[in-house]
Amino acid sequence: MHRELVWNLNSLCKHKTGLQEVTSLPDQLDEAANYIKKLQTKLEKMREKKSSLMGIENPNASTNSGMMMGYKPPQIEIHEIGSALEVVLITGLDCQFMFNETIRVLHEEGAEIVNASFTVVEDTVFHTIHSKVGDSALGYGATGISARLKKFVSDANAI
Repeated sequence: MHRELVWNLNSLCKHKTGLQEVTSLPDQLDEAANYIKKLQTKLEKMREKKSSLMGIENPNASTNSGMMMGYKPPQIEIHEIGSALEVVLITGLDCQFMFNETIRVLHEEGAEIVNASFTVVEDTVFHTIHSKVGDSALGYGATGISARLKKFVSDANAI
């Protein structure tokens, strides 16, 4: 059993050079440890890239107070006025995906976008979306859309 585990570990770590070198068990374990460290580094780089693509700057960068620099947790304010819905989404500069997702949710729920605009103040973006809402397929209308948008923003803050 022990030999089979060592062979499996060795086969995962060996480079496909065609030459099979005989190495000692400590050397094989060192090679495996180095391979795992390389995978960890690669995973961390992929996480950073994912964060960057999602509009979140380096989550490991922090200020002296421990707060993340360049990241503002998104906030949403929703005002229902009859069949009209005003959505104010407040984000950092690198959170364009939040606006796109908000528009997608409104569209999926059958809301008609009447107007969308944004204002940038320093490192904060205020997106304002005006839409007309009929009764959605589920019959919830503006209330259902509001709940879905608030959940989306809440989930985004949990990342």
